Amino acid sequence: MKKRQLFALLTCLTANDAALAQCPQNSDATPRGPIALDANGEFVPAWAKDVVWYQIFPERFRDGDPSNNPKVKDIAGADPAQPPKAWNIHPWGSDWYKLQPYELENGEKALWMHMLRRRYGGDLQGVIDKLDYLKDLGISAIYLNPVFDAPSLHKYDGASYHHIDPNFGPDPEGDRALMATEQAWDPSTWVWTKADKLALKLIEQAHQRGIRIIFDGVFNHMGINSFAFVDLKKNQQASPYKDWFNVVSWDDPKKGTEFDYLGWFGVKSLPEFRETEEDLAPGPKAYIFAATERWMKPQGAGFSRGIDGWRLDVAFCVGHGFWKDWRAHVKGLNPEAYLTAEIVDHPDKVKPYLQGDEFDGEMNYNFAFTAAEFLFNPPHMAISASEFDSKLKEMRELYPKGVAYVTQNLFGSHDSNRIGSHIVNRGIGNFRDWGKYFNLSQVGNNPDYQVRKPNDDELQLQKLFVILQMTYVGAPMVYYGDEVGMWGANDPDDRKPMIWSDIEYEDEVTNSDGSKRAADNVEVNQQLQAHYRKLIHIRNQHPALQRGDYQSILVDDEKGLYGYERQHQGQRVRVILNNSAESRQVALDNADGQHWQELLSNLPTAIKEGKLQLSIPPYWGAVLVAGSQ
Repeated sequence: MKKRQLFALLTCLTANDAALAQCPQNSDATPRGPIALDANGEFVPAWAKDVVWYQIFPERFRDGDPSNNPKVKDIAGADPAQPPKAWNIHPWGSDWYKLQPYELENGEKALWMHMLRRRYGGDLQGVIDKLDYLKDLGISAIYLNPVFDAPSLHKYDGASYHHIDPNFGPDPEGDRALMATEQAWDPSTWVWTKADKLALKLIEQAHQRGIRIIFDGVFNHMGINSFAFVDLKKNQQASPYKDWFNVVSWDDPKKGTEFDYLGWFGVKSLPEFRETEEDLAPGPKAYIFAATERWMKPQGAGFSRGIDGWRLDVAFCVGHGFWKDWRAHVKGLNPEAYLTAEIVDHPDKVKPYLQGDEFDGEMNYNFAFTAAEFLFNPPHMAISASEFDSKLKEMRELYPKGVAYVTQNLFGSHDSNRIGSHIVNRGIGNFRDWGKYFNLSQVGNNPDYQVRKPNDDELQLQKLFVILQMTYVGAPMVYYGDEVGMWGANDPDDRKPMIWSDIEYEDEVTNSDGSKRAADNVEVNQQLQAHYRKLIHIRNQHPALQRGDYQSILVDDEKGLYGYERQHQGQRVRVILNNSAESRQVALDNADGQHWQELLSNLPTAIKEGKLQLSIPPYWGAVLVAGSQ
C-alpha cells in the first residue's frame, strides 16, 4: 500500500487500472437528443484541426518574475504533509537529483518528499515572455496544466477554480488579502486579482499572436486548502458545503467518531466531490459552472476574451450526465470552444465520450502507444508496418466524423516519461500497458531505469516520430522541452525545469540514490529544435496535413517502410517513413506524371517508368509535395 500511495501522490491524477475500476466510466452515455452538427456534418471546432499544441507545466516553464516566488507558507497543504525544517526556491539550473543544502538539512531519505517540495518559480509572466519563442517554433495553441490557486507544484489540488494561483501573478500577498473579502460560494462577490488579470493578459497576448489557450479543469475533486473543504472541516454538518464531498463520518464525541472523507484514489489531500448517479452534487456543479463562465466570458476585468476551451482531468471519474450538461454550458458561452479529455483507455472505452454531446477530442495516448510499438519497441515487442497501418485505421474510423482530426496526438506529457528517455529505455515494458508501464518508467519503482541523456542514435528515433506526428491525422501536441532535447523518467522526472539558452545548467552527474555517474551536459539541442521547427512549419504551410484525407500508399513489413498520402482541395502530400537501419529505395506510383519535391531534407527524386523514386536514409522520412518545382 505504501508504494501504491506513493504512486498516487506522484502520479497526480493519472488514469490507471485501479482508478478506472473505482470511477463511473462505464455508466450510461446515451445521447440526450440531437447533436448539433455543422455544414460538414461535424460537431468539432474547425480551428482545432489546424493547430499545433504545446503543453506547458507552468511551475517549470519559466520564472518571469522572481518577486512572486513562493514562500514556505505557500506550500502548506501540499504533499508531503510534514512541514520542512528548511526550505528555499530551488536553483533552476541545478543538477536534478542533487540535494541542495536546505534539503540535506531536512534530513529525509525519501527522494520523492524532496521532489514534491521543490518549487522553481515558474509563473505566468514567464509564459508571456516566451510567447514569441512559441510563435517562432510554429505553435498555435497552448494547453496549460492547472493554473488555479493551489499549494502543490502541479496545482491539481485546487483551493479554488475562480482564482489564478497568487504566486503565478505579481502580488501574492495583495491577492490573498483581496480574495479574503469574498464569499467564495457567491460569484457576485468574486474579485479580479492581479494574478487573474495577468492570466487574462496572457490570453490576450497569445491571441494577438494567433495562439489559442485552454485551461486544465479538475472537476473530480479539490484540495484540502479549498474554501469549501476548509469550511466543511471546521463547521462539520453546519457547513454550507456539507453535501459537496464524500464524508464518511463526522466529529461526534458522543458516538466516538472523527471526521473522515474519501480522497481521490485514497489520497487524503484530494477530497472527492460527491456524485449523484450520473452527475456531481448540486453545490460543486453550480460552482464549476460559475467558474467556467468566469474564464470564458470575463466580465469587469478589462479584457474582452477568455480561454478557447478546456482539457478535463480524469474525465472518466465524472459521470456522463455532468459532462453533457457542462458541454451545453460551455458551447452556449462559446460555440467554437474546444473540449478535450484525459481518458487513458482502449479506444472502445473512450468512444462514448466522443459522440458530440460531451467532448470534441482527447489526449490521444493511443496514438502514442501505437507509434511506440512500431517505431521504438525492440524487435521481439514491435509491430509490423501492416499492424501499424491497421491500428491507425481503427483509431481513425472509430469516432464520428471530424473527431480524429482534433485529437491531441502526443507522446510525452506530465504523466509519462519523456520521449527521449522512453527510447533510451525501450524494452522495459509496453507503453500500452499503462498501469504497469507507469511504474516501470519511474526511477523510484525501477532501479534499472536509465536516467542518462539520449545519444544521437536515440534522438534519431525521436526525430522519426516527429515526422509522423506532424504529418498524421490529428493535432500534434509537444510537451514543453521535448523540442530542445529534455529527458527524464516518469513523474517527477518528467517535470524538470525547462532548458533555456540564457540559463547556465550544471551537468547531471548525480543518480537518484546520491551516487555519481558520467556527466551529461544540459543545454538546448539546437539541431533537434530546428527539426521540430521545420516540421511544424511544414504542417502549418500545408492544409493537406491539417485537414486532408488519408490513404496508405506503402506498407512493407520486410523493409520497415510505411507511407501515406494526404489530399485537400487539390493539394497532395506524401509521407514515407523508413523504420529500418538501412537506406531504402522507394518507388511510388506516379501514373499521372506529377512532379514531386521533398521538403524535409531535399532528398533527390526521379521519375522512371511511371514511378516516383527516391532513397531514404535509415530511421528517417520523406515529405513530398506534388507540383513543386
